[in-house]
Amino acid sequence: MTKRSASSAHKVSNNGSLQDQDQNKVGLGKKVTLLRGISIIIGTIIGAGIFISPKGILKHSGSIGMSLLVWITCGLLSLFGALCYAELGTCIKKSGGHYTYIMEAFGPRMAFIRLWVDLVAIRPAGMAVISLAFGQYILEPLFMPCGIPPTAVKLATGIGITSVMYLNSMSVTWTARIQIFLTCSKLLAIAIIIVPGMFQLFKGETRNFENAFELSDMKLSGMPLAFYSGMFAYAGWTVPLAICISMAIVTSCYVLTNVAYYAVMSADELLASDAVAVTFAEKLFGKFSIFVPVFVALSCYGSMNGCLFALSRMFYVASREGQLPEVLSMVHVHRHTPLAAVLILYPMTMLQLFVGDLYSLLNFMSFLRWLFIGVVVLGLIYLRYTKPDLPRPFKVPLFIPVIFCLTCFFMVFLSLYSDPVNTGIGFAISLTGIPAYYIFIHFKERPAWLQRALDSFNRTLQILLEVVPAEQ
Repeated sequence: MTKRSASSAHKVSNNGSLQDQDQNKVGLGKKVTLLRGISIIIGTIIGAGIFISPKGILKHSGSIGMSLLVWITCGLLSLFGALCYAELGTCIKKSGGHYTYIMEAFGPRMAFIRLWVDLVAIRPAGMAVISLAFGQYILEPLFMPCGIPPTAVKLATGIGITSVMYLNSMSVTWTARIQIFLTCSKLLAIAIIIVPGMFQLFKGETRNFENAFELSDMKLSGMPLAFYSGMFAYAGWTVPLAICISMAIVTSCYVLTNVAYYAVMSADELLASDAVAVTFAEKLFGKFSIFVPVFVALSCYGSMNGCLFALSRMFYVASREGQLPEVLSMVHVHRHTPLAAVLILYPMTMLQLFVGDLYSLLNFMSFLRWLFIGVVVLGLIYLRYTKPDLPRPFKVPLFIPVIFCLTCFFMVFLSLYSDPVNTGIGFAISLTGIPAYYIFIHFKERPAWLQRALDSFNRTLQILLEVVPAEQ
């Protein structure tokens, strides 16, 4: 790959490193303070799921009591998963998360397939789900009490995605600063729901909890889809920092939020709502309910921002490891942001946004995500037997990864029956990672036409985006 010539604002130092006009090396911006870092982590743990998932869980679990049980079970299962990831993180001391753990256990082919599916399906679909919730809630104040046209939701969603991409492309500092404000909005939105909901419950509003465990509408085939909705809300535990105490707090928060919903709304009202938090606010706050969708929209926007910030860094690292195109490991010469790594998600996210709805995308994304999380934890069990002498400062009892693994695979394969279209598409996409691995990674001697095309792709994007390799 040929680097672009340094512009007038940059020059080559005596040791050959590219510097800007202030004598700073061109590298990835590192302006993330402790407070900003904490806000980004919280932004990915408590996300839009609590405003998206209640309807999906209630619909597929069949009753209010079972839906609350699913929330608690998902929290416990997430704790098991977090403990498994904690062991992997302490015995495999390399960056890369899922990718690195699968690489150590099952080799580069399976690891690349996980990375490939992440890039073309899981992450874009996840971004689209959160963004659709943002589009729904941000328009609620404009259309209340009428319904919102689906096209308007998708247009607002597209604008939201574009603005998040622009923000992350322009400045690391402002991305992190705004995340602090958005995280506060997220916590405020949850507090606005929990506090008055609990007040209603203590006043004696318990009629919606009568016959809470009526099981006549429960179907085993619906449980995987309820499981997907619940686990989507708990997605942040895959960050190794979020372990026991964090999961206890998050689980309590989610269960109390749902209890608050049911203290004010019946099951039928919740199922009929396209924006659960808005329906809750309308019944409880009357004309002041307009503020709730605003805070929820800001919460969703914070999730979009935090997820993109983390994902762009993951693709940046994967590129530096040679598993993704070289241009993704380059940074902008002026702004010091991983511009190409930020923008790589944009076309796939927009495509999935306009071809699917929120819950079909959630099922599609969750099938793939939990299939590979199950593979990661299976790798932990495999490493226990293939590398018994590997140092393990933190070691979980074997029954924890076994239960977690069996649950993941049972739910994943049962969902092929529950939602064959979306899960079938997801499975087919995962299989495309096999030829992609051999074309882009395995064969060192590529056909001349393919190598020229890849070189041209990297060079063209490097010129258009004004990015250069970061200095070590």
